[in-house]
Amino acid sequence: MWRTRWTVPEGRYGDVPHPPVLLVFNRIGERNPNRTVPRLMELTRHLWQGERLPGGHHLYDRKIPIIATGLNQLRQHGPAGPVFVRFGRSGPQTLLEAIGTPRREAADIREQEEAKARAAQYQAQVRRAAQEHDAKKAAEAAQQAAQREARRPACAHCGTRFTDERWEAAEKTHWGDPVDTHPQLCDGCKHGAVAVASTVPAPGRQEEHQEPLPEWAHQEFMRFPHRPRCTECKAAFTDERWQAVNRTGWGPVPMESRPTLCGDCDRKEREGIKRSFDEQGWTAGPRHQGQAPPEQKAGGTWLSRFSR
Repeated sequence: MWRTRWTVPEGRYGDVPHPPVLLVFNRIGERNPNRTVPRLMELTRHLWQGERLPGGHHLYDRKIPIIATGLNQLRQHGPAGPVFVRFGRSGPQTLLEAIGTPRREAADIREQEEAKARAAQYQAQVRRAAQEHDAKKAAEAAQQAAQREARRPACAHCGTRFTDERWEAAEKTHWGDPVDTHPQLCDGCKHGAVAVASTVPAPGRQEEHQEPLPEWAHQEFMRFPHRPRCTECKAAFTDERWQAVNRTGWGPVPMESRPTLCGDCDRKEREGIKRSFDEQGWTAGPRHQGQAPPEQKAGGTWLSRFSR
């Protein structure tokens, strides 16, 4: 019946406490409660004695709290006074203290406070470790920035340090990116050098222009990606001559036979060869009927005469 009337939540340690039993003694006759209570306490020890835990309190799993008092104490102090004695405890207590576990509640409070202290200490360690990590990352970032600034190139003309954009443009090495014409100059000095180079002619009979490559250079395979100079007169090639010598011969236009000569030197070379043929009486066309082949001298071929 008491299980239908008594409800208590499960204890923190998995214990299931039972409802307490209150014994009220009325001293009438020869029986003395002062001798009866200790005797009853010994006989019922297996019912109310709890298990002692390291915190100093007891665990009352499936135990019955037994409390004893007398009518004389109730009349003198009232039901709210310290007149209740729980079996296994020394000294009278109030009713709520007697049926409760104050030492266990105090131990729980201490354990919660210790847990909070440990959590606060752990959080402090985490924050300190995070601060040390951030400080280390900041020091590494500052060191890397200092090393990068030490590697930052300076303009060879004015000494100004390159900007990040200029530094990246001067060091481009990807396929398809245009090669920087003045990688050792800053933007201002580069623009000035390009402007001066576009107005001052190069020595020789032809001018060298610092211009971007023409459209045909991006459509054909280029034999000379940079503007060449004549091996004979050292003059820079014109755009037309540069385009002509860059032909690879894959199309209908034949390949240039002397790609290292400029237009004037190539024309002079062709005229000299033609004049030599005319002096010998040969023609570059079909051989006339009755014309004997050129006489070959001993010790060489008929082409060896042009090497003299």
